[in-house]
Amino acid sequence: MESDAEYALDLNSDVVSLTASLVDVPSESFHELPLADAVERALSGLPHLAVSRRGNTVIARTSLGRKERVIIGGHLDTVPAHDNLPHRLVDDRVYGLGACDMKGGVATALRLASQLTQPAYDVTYLFYDCEEVASEYNGLAKLAAADPTLLSGDFAILMEPSNARVEAGCQGTLRIEITARGSRAHSARAWMGDNAIHNATEVLQRLTRYEPRNVDIDGLTYREGLNAVLISGGVAGNVIPDRCTVTVNYRYAPNLSADEAVEHVQKVFEGFEIEVVDNAPGALPGLRDEAVARFVEILGEPAQPKFGWTDVARFSALGIPALNFGPGDPSLAHTQGEYVPVADLRRCEDALRSWLMGQ
Repeated sequence: MESDAEYALDLNSDVVSLTASLVDVPSESFHELPLADAVERALSGLPHLAVSRRGNTVIARTSLGRKERVIIGGHLDTVPAHDNLPHRLVDDRVYGLGACDMKGGVATALRLASQLTQPAYDVTYLFYDCEEVASEYNGLAKLAAADPTLLSGDFAILMEPSNARVEAGCQGTLRIEITARGSRAHSARAWMGDNAIHNATEVLQRLTRYEPRNVDIDGLTYREGLNAVLISGGVAGNVIPDRCTVTVNYRYAPNLSADEAVEHVQKVFEGFEIEVVDNAPGALPGLRDEAVARFVEILGEPAQPKFGWTDVARFSALGIPALNFGPGDPSLAHTQGEYVPVADLRRCEDALRSWLMGQ
């Protein structure tokens, strides 16, 4: 799928035009090379930035001797295309693959990187790959493991779509596979076997009866969820199955650790065989942190909870206070008709410009 085409990004164009240009550079997960190349080329010509590259992750840093360093990050990759390329500009909205998640945010960060030569903070701009796939491939995670000095900072803003408002922290996410067992038999002699799919009924009933928690943290309410997302079982059309697996996703409040989340689902599904497939703890909102509180105050409206997991959790694990602030409605992410409003793009750019300049 990789292309030999070279794409040029004009960082002097306005944030709307730049978003459109970014959308038109295909960058599905594992295929970010052309976009990473274009971002690196565009930033390398700017004398106030030191640009480095790790795989398909591009890092641009100022070195002005400021007392604080801010990290502004966004991922380059998108989910697979679904007849939503190239971009369209309709009714003050930029439509197209990744417009919302999160090329609008990347465009905003690129504009700031190119224009702010003397910000009030030192700034590290991060543009990384493979956020939309398993965490083992995540470019930010690889950078943290291989060269953590490039991620040193006092505060981080992840430009995930958040309706151009602050969304603090993020939920943890746990996936488990629950297996119901049985024994095979010919379906004409079903009484001689034990139907594993039927035995999985209790798993679904427990999910139906389950009442998810609403957890208040720092004045924000995080809504948990426990849901079946996949079910598999069966051998053939004339065989009583001996195995059925239900995959369950638990979105848990950020005040739970990864181990506590596992303990919780073990209690809910006591008596069943459980295997943990993936578990990523969330991040506390951190609204009492001075840097976070200052940024929220400057925006002039209260923070909202982040429903879903983002790389804010990675920064939190590194001891760096972080929040989500980016253009676009997160509920549109990964949809065929995703778009980012022009008003969101301009609001995010203006707010971050003023804040970074100490205004």
